[in-house]
Amino acid sequence: MKTSNISRATQSRTAVSTSSGGILPKPEKTPFGLIRMTVVVVPFLYVGTLISKNFAALLEEHDIFVPEDDDDDD
Repeated sequence: MKTSNISRATQSRTAVSTSSGGILPKPEKTPFGLIRMTVVVVPFLYVGTLISKNFAALLEEHDIFVPEDDDDDD
């Protein structure tokens, strides 16, 4: 049998342990509350709505896409 020359060192993640092998404490957790999420989501939804509305009006103005009036008199 042939043995390889690869060293069999154990791998360690330095993000969770110190160089001597001790485990580091948990990192501080920043809460992502409902207010922060709302501050981020609402403006982007509003801007997306404005862009969609303006683009739909542009398409209709140039007769590229005009929705048909469906009669629901079934």
